[in-house]
Amino acid sequence: MTTAQSTKKPFVSSIPLWMRTDQPRQTGMDYWKGPHSKIISATPGFEEYRQIHLAEHNPGLWPATPGVQTAIPADRRIDGLAEVTFQSVVSPLLGRKQTRQAFKDEVNVFRRTLLYAGPPSSARWYDVAGPGQQAGARALVYLRRRDGVRTHAFRKFLTHELVPALAETGVLRELRTQVFMPWNEKLWDTPNVAHDNPADQQFHASLILGFADEAARTAFFTSPEVQNVSDKLVPFVAAVHAYDVTDALTYVKDGKALPHYER
Repeated sequence: MTTAQSTKKPFVSSIPLWMRTDQPRQTGMDYWKGPHSKIISATPGFEEYRQIHLAEHNPGLWPATPGVQTAIPADRRIDGLAEVTFQSVVSPLLGRKQTRQAFKDEVNVFRRTLLYAGPPSSARWYDVAGPGQQAGARALVYLRRRDGVRTHAFRKFLTHELVPALAETGVLRELRTQVFMPWNEKLWDTPNVAHDNPADQQFHASLILGFADEAARTAFFTSPEVQNVSDKLVPFVAAVHAYDVTDALTYVKDGKALPHYER
């Protein structure tokens, strides 16, 4: 079995995105992948910038669990995620000029954007892949904390119970976690784009899970091990939304903008 050993505690922000509905969805996805990515990639202070593209049909990969919402509501279904890793805690200040350009461009492609952020060390990337192993398929998982569960207890459960249980399945080739600060619209109040995020729709953590291929991902979510993990979630988690990831595209790597994105 593989154990989870944290190799990095980066400073990360993630931005769930919804495409405009007055044009074909693929038109928006292509614009995000192309012109919009060039604006974002030019922002100074980035260590990494990834686009996580999600399948159009995404009812929810997580197995049904009594007392936990695992079906993704169609009216809140996300189209993609921008995952930004900063070189330091002051890096967001360095990119303010370029970020203003990104703000203006959002309306060309998105109808809603939200910012989920956490303090330094609240994100963790775990070393779960063997030498030469890469992820050929991924899932993006959002967790909503159950009412009455305190943040400390939720974070402790995620780090000390959920992550080891997932890693011990032995099939993961990527494992990234992020615990969010309370959501605040003022942190990302961009013009001409919706930012509505009702309290009962907000999330408190996310995971990115990588697998060898789509068959391994399917086997993972239908396995007895994941059902056992799911049972452990019930006291802490009210919702688990697991998305089918179609692409994970890296535009900035090791602090340098790439001439072409990498998968």
